[in-house]
Amino acid sequence: MDLGIEGRRAAVAAGSAGLGLALATHLTEAGAHVVVCGRDAARLDSALETLRGALPDTTERSGNQPQGFVVDVSDTDGATNFIHRATDALGGPPEILVCNGGGPPPGTPSATPLDDYRAALESNCLASIAMCAEVAPHMRSSGWGRILGITSIGAREPIGFLAASSVARAALTSYLKMLATELAPDGITVNNLQPGLHRTDRVTGLAGDQASALLDGIPTGTFGEAADFGSVGAFLCSESARFVTGVGLHIDGGAFRGLQ
Repeated sequence: MDLGIEGRRAAVAAGSAGLGLALATHLTEAGAHVVVCGRDAARLDSALETLRGALPDTTERSGNQPQGFVVDVSDTDGATNFIHRATDALGGPPEILVCNGGGPPPGTPSATPLDDYRAALESNCLASIAMCAEVAPHMRSSGWGRILGITSIGAREPIGFLAASSVARAALTSYLKMLATELAPDGITVNNLQPGLHRTDRVTGLAGDQASALLDGIPTGTFGEAADFGSVGAFLCSESARFVTGVGLHIDGGAFRGLQ
């Protein structure tokens, strides 16, 4: 399927592994000029190899190679720095922005220290807001843009052992919904993917020997695959999804049992 974004400038925060890398890969396959960042140089190099392997022939011939930077987007300064470096690398401000970041450590509501909540809000809410604030004026000027947040199913149905994450993701979800309404008249869509349990390093680490019990709560009986998540995200960044905005889409194998 032609997503209609060939040559578009895309910045994927925390795109060196997991769900971020899966989404960056699909954007690369669609012909977008992709820049990613990550905190680990070796993992970033591996991610860039993956992205180069996903280049379509036409893009490869044009020299439109994926690029990446070692940048920590867990605070607003790092997030802003990533956008500035991506803008230089892309030859212009991102037209597609994927807001993403590492998850906070686990903890129940009463056992989670206040400082952990504060750090989670900085990393998983304010950093994304800072990135949106950097790109939105340029998208408005051009009359086109795609902003996509990666939060968590915990924003919709709080996860008791991931208290700080659930709180921060819910805050970002609220912001993205309001931003979608504000930017819609300017040809910009803002959507929010809310993943459940996917086969990533983070989920594997959190699950430990409880994997079987966690699977019992997923009607499909399987963990999600990062590649499948990436394909859904890439569609929301496409030209065809121009009438889809303000959506919080849970991708969780049916684990969420609510009505919305």
